[in-house]
Amino acid sequence: MSQDSAVPEEAVTAADVPGAVPEPGAVTLVVPTFNEAANVRRLLRQITESVPSRLPCEVVFVDDSTDDTPQVIRDAARDCPFPVTVLHREEPVGGLGGAVVEGMQAAGSDWIVVMDGDCQHPPSLVPDLVATGERAGAGLVVASRYLKGGSRAGLAGGYRIAVSRAATWLTKSLFPRRLHGISDPMSGFFAIRRSDVSTEILHPLGYKILLELAVRGRPRTVTEIPFVFQERFAGESKSTAKEGQRFLRHLAGLRTAGPLARMLVFGLIGLTGFVPNLAALWAMTEAGLHYLPAEIVANQFGVAWNFLLIERLLFRDRRRHRHWADRTARFALLANADLLLRIPLIALLVAQFGLAALPATALALVLTFVLRFAGTEALVYLPRRSRKARSTA
Repeated sequence: MSQDSAVPEEAVTAADVPGAVPEPGAVTLVVPTFNEAANVRRLLRQITESVPSRLPCEVVFVDDSTDDTPQVIRDAARDCPFPVTVLHREEPVGGLGGAVVEGMQAAGSDWIVVMDGDCQHPPSLVPDLVATGERAGAGLVVASRYLKGGSRAGLAGGYRIAVSRAATWLTKSLFPRRLHGISDPMSGFFAIRRSDVSTEILHPLGYKILLELAVRGRPRTVTEIPFVFQERFAGESKSTAKEGQRFLRHLAGLRTAGPLARMLVFGLIGLTGFVPNLAALWAMTEAGLHYLPAEIVANQFGVAWNFLLIERLLFRDRRRHRHWADRTARFALLANADLLLRIPLIALLVAQFGLAALPATALALVLTFVLRFAGTEALVYLPRRSRKARSTA
């Protein structure tokens, strides 16, 4: 990790400038960059022209670039009247969202403003974001393209506009309570009060860090100001199909953060497992295999299908706790134990409790499903306890 700072000139306070923002806190601008060498000089010049005269600032670039962006930033920082820091990450954990979290952890100001490095977010609005937060006593101030006076004019082409609209609709539909009062949850331009964010609870994946902040640790008071999304100054957009897939995985992870939501998704994934199970059973019986061994083998196809979906969609962030072979063996054991448990359970419900076969089977399915979900979460995806913890228990 490399780090460099420009020597700041004497800070100009708001009280020294007529019409300036009333008593703002100092601000750290966190700018995640990936191959933005052609943009950063212009961005620093825009910041110099619009921010220091209204409130003290520092800029923290968190860089995942494979080009000379870090050196270009250091060269341009020599002309800046505020500190500029470059944190270059050799391993871009969490993508752009992970870079923002590292920038927040390095920030030294009361307010943190997150903005892109491609000049599509106007630095002239930084003092207004902070001033709005101070006046409203807010912990989060979002620059929105969808308020009156705002615009998404800088989005290139109808395709990106349609994708942006669809993503906004989807996120607000999935999190109506958490995103209440936020018209632009896809915005990458916002200010957050340092005391209102705990970076330990954040698990970013991809570039929509505002969504992560709002859902996992939303401040009590949120307000917005309009802004016009500018055209990219140079380079190409980082919004690729791969980033779209990461965004959908991120949504799934956020939506299934609660135990009831996880159980529901676990059940839905289990239902989809009937498709490969029945397809394999049909193929083997058509080939002349007896239905009993065919049923046993076909069940493994459903188990494998469920395991892959659960790994990708439900417990993706917990896979690091165990080796993949360990997870696979444990999941398969639990899934097949379900079959062995269900038959004697049905017999018990019929013989001892006098239930008919159909309701006994339905009740057994529900009971074994709950047990399988609890067992999968506890025995496959929860972290292992240390020897010291086991001995203490």
